[in-house]
Amino acid sequence: MKGRSHLTSMEYDAIIIGTGAGGGTLALHLAQVGKKILILERGPFMPQEKLNWDTSAVFLDNRYHTKETWQDKEGNPLHPQQSYFVGGQTKVYGAALFRMRAEDFGVIQHKGGISPAWPISYADMEPYYTRAEELFQVHGDLGTAPPVRGGYGSSFDPTEPFHSGKYPYPAFANEPRMQSIEYDVRKLGVHTFPIPLGLKRNEADPLASECIRCDTCDGYPCLVHAKSDADINCIRQIMHLPNVTLMTNSRVTRLLTNSTGTAVTAVEVIHSGGGKPYGSTPEPAETNAPPASNNGNTAIYTAGFFAVCAGAINSAVILLASANDKHPNGLANRSDQVGRNFMYHQAEALLAISTNCNEDSYTKTWGTNDFYLNDSDPSYPFPLGQVQPVGSFHFEMMKGDAPRLTPSFVLEGMKHHAVPWWLTTEDLPDPENRVTLRNTTPLSVESQQPGLVGAHPSGDTGRTNESEPVTDAAPTRIQLSYTPNNVESFNRLKDRWVDVLKRAGHATTSVPLHAYFKKRIPIEGVGHQNGTCRMGNDHATSVLDPHCKTHDLDNLYVVDASCFVSASAVNPSLTIIANAIRIADHLLAERLS
Repeated sequence: MKGRSHLTSMEYDAIIIGTGAGGGTLALHLAQVGKKILILERGPFMPQEKLNWDTSAVFLDNRYHTKETWQDKEGNPLHPQQSYFVGGQTKVYGAALFRMRAEDFGVIQHKGGISPAWPISYADMEPYYTRAEELFQVHGDLGTAPPVRGGYGSSFDPTEPFHSGKYPYPAFANEPRMQSIEYDVRKLGVHTFPIPLGLKRNEADPLASECIRCDTCDGYPCLVHAKSDADINCIRQIMHLPNVTLMTNSRVTRLLTNSTGTAVTAVEVIHSGGGKPYGSTPEPAETNAPPASNNGNTAIYTAGFFAVCAGAINSAVILLASANDKHPNGLANRSDQVGRNFMYHQAEALLAISTNCNEDSYTKTWGTNDFYLNDSDPSYPFPLGQVQPVGSFHFEMMKGDAPRLTPSFVLEGMKHHAVPWWLTTEDLPDPENRVTLRNTTPLSVESQQPGLVGAHPSGDTGRTNESEPVTDAAPTRIQLSYTPNNVESFNRLKDRWVDVLKRAGHATTSVPLHAYFKKRIPIEGVGHQNGTCRMGNDHATSVLDPHCKTHDLDNLYVVDASCFVSASAVNPSLTIIANAIRIADHLLAERLS
């Protein structure tokens, strides 16, 4: 039975739901100019603990992924690699911060179908990409190419669009193994480029460096906070400001509208545990320190406008769950597009084995886009995608793919002769690849996950296995239906790269067991999720306008990867961050001036 709702007396300029790349960035920019904001995060702060760098805990036990169980299109259980913490998925991302190619904003014909045009161009986004790179302290290098119209080109990567400014920090240098491979593939005519990374490394003065260039980076949480993420770079910069209230362990269950359904008036929230708030101290006190929600009771908070930034899947979930008599199919869903066109990339981790020894600690220093816009075979005039290394690799990661009963010492020996690669091909929008909701009783359940009530101090507290209560969607409440597409181009990309490595002398079949462990990223791997609420000018085929405001409600915005019209073949984080800065500028000029 549904419990009671408690309406608080404080009204905010804005309520921001989620603290990931989109929500954290948006909150930072609104808070810094004094706007009164409430930030609602369903998870706690991620603990700084030695298990952050434990391969088995992170990758085999999924310690930092939710315990939620969704279902796939067939109704089978699906355990998403989704992280609910302050900072969202950026706490466990690889920090590769790419700009989309200029061509990605236009129509591209793929073998698998059409990648549609965005309602904005690369030129519209470019100044915000530059600001995003500054905010997330991106390390990169454009080389020595002469200036081009609009700024700088790249002497490394022919696909790199113009930059109005150079990267704020120098690129990471190669360690010996990656240097050797890069040298040899370049001799074959392959163009390589330094990967832009949001890692706080000072190679000129390692003693002063926050990043220690460890071998537990990439998908690991950073124990020393040297990874640029939305928690450290955004939320912790503002959470103690008097105009900011941050509530952790606070899951939004739905949005409420006025009687005509033209605007959102409030959010309904379940608080788990005694999540410690930060920032302003409004009256009554329980507004700032809400009690745990018991027996289905919820709290209601009001604001002038609302930004849903919960990630492409959960932002769609919130809109669909907010259906009412004026919006029977969910908020902002008169087009029936909410939840549709889910994308997450065709991607695979490819482990190349050779007789050469690899003792590099961190390998994600260079990549290639030579196959990004076209295949090397002129008879196949379609894009393939991007190649980059995986940053950190340990033998435990092979256990799920190795032949059964393979001894650990064999895998550990192979690790020292392996280089892991990450291959990405664009995933195309398909209206049947979608997020939907199923009726369950109850709709939500409480569980425990690693976490802290408040942010860690700079050092370890000495406690281990700290946990916090969180509210999850009930099992099978969320259904993620997905059918792969553009697969032929992805398979060609794998073949092309294996061929390059073989011809360069860096992949052989002379090592026992398999020369290549190919691990396809399953539907559970939702780190690159996007689509579901795409932007556009046509109300019939999109959910959001070009400024990420919903077509159907005047004060509701969706500011995360939900707005993506196409996925491109690069990591989405920098585009999410840059777009959030763009939307913040719009809001401050048009809605909050």
